[in-house]
Amino acid sequence: MPKKGIFVQFLISVAMLFTFSVSANYEVKNILELEVSSSINPATESYIKNAINKHKDYDLLLINLNTPGGLVSTTKSLITLIGEKDKPTVIWVTPEGASATSAGAILSSAAHFVFMSPGTNMGAATPIQLNKDIDKKSDARKKAINDLSALVKSLSETRGRASKPIIKMITEASSISSQEALDQKAINEIISTKDDLLSFINGKEVTVQGKSLKLSVNSPNFIQVSMDVGQSLLNTFANPNTAYILFLIGAALLYLEFQAPGGFIAGSLGAVSLILSGIGFQVLPINMGALLLLVASFILFIIEAYITSYGILTIGGLASLIAGSLFLYRTDDSLFQIGADVMVSAVLAIVCFLAFLVWVIARDHKNIGKEKFNEHIGMNATVVSRKEVGDHYSYQIKINGEFWQATSKKEYQENELVKVISKKEHELVYEI
Repeated sequence: MPKKGIFVQFLISVAMLFTFSVSANYEVKNILELEVSSSINPATESYIKNAINKHKDYDLLLINLNTPGGLVSTTKSLITLIGEKDKPTVIWVTPEGASATSAGAILSSAAHFVFMSPGTNMGAATPIQLNKDIDKKSDARKKAINDLSALVKSLSETRGRASKPIIKMITEASSISSQEALDQKAINEIISTKDDLLSFINGKEVTVQGKSLKLSVNSPNFIQVSMDVGQSLLNTFANPNTAYILFLIGAALLYLEFQAPGGFIAGSLGAVSLILSGIGFQVLPINMGALLLLVASFILFIIEAYITSYGILTIGGLASLIAGSLFLYRTDDSLFQIGADVMVSAVLAIVCFLAFLVWVIARDHKNIGKEKFNEHIGMNATVVSRKEVGDHYSYQIKINGEFWQATSKKEYQENELVKVISKKEHELVYEI
């Protein structure tokens, strides 16, 4: 073949190679802007998924992130969601003082661009604490750490960012500032405004599902979507500490209802608290054995009120409460544990409450039979309910917020004001 022909063929090949290597122009007209200022949980996932499905005409997804962490399963699900879309995703840790810790740092590694505002940080510190003492040498913890490390390494390198800082956050629970993240190439840039963000990504090339795209950003339209009421409520109740506290409050109020029945206020509030905690538990990784231990602890407290065990049942209840609290969120899906401060505060509050009840019972026991003990003669009372018994009426009356049994040959109506005239000897039954 003549040299001229070889040269022409060479030029054609270079031209074809250049043509295929040029990135396709990608015009960003609509930016879907979402706000994640909470833990990463199923409510967060629902919020992001619904927004994406509702506004399918967006060209770029922007997530303003400020999170203390979240669930591993939900984080992985969101990473998959980002990877499935043929549109670029930007995560911006903002505003100043915000953080992307634990699950937030892992999620950020999946974004095509990661930005941070000045004065923000990224790391593994989280109020939903890991059980460091128990899990430090366990196989489950090692497997989870290795899995997450491999995941962020693959994602960060695919996006053209350094993976070592994120891996260090997972393995050593380190935390870095926005400037340190930029110096270590864990993020793309530090920005303060949306204009800075748009200016930075304009003209940048990004690979989305194997396709090289050159972003063209000129005065795009921002589609801002907030959580609806249902998602906001679920987001609140799906906080592990919130669900745990609501459960304890509900159980404590039901216990109080068993101790002083008749008012129904404590029982009703307790039932509501348990229902709200159940809403959170249904989307959290719950260890059912630990949950049963929490239930058993309050059953033991209730039995203690009716059986003289000299404190043995109470001690057993406290042991069940502590064990259940420690392992409540210990499952294969999560390495989370209730914050130590929350657990200690809850246990101390219950111990103080039980100690107060013991003191009250002991005080009242000393006063039984004394002339002035529970002396209500001459006081006014309100009729709560009545029942006809033979030739007289049996009433439940309320005196100073307390409920007592009373009898009378007279007929009174509910809510009627009556006066206590006598008390049967050695019985807490009054005549009105």
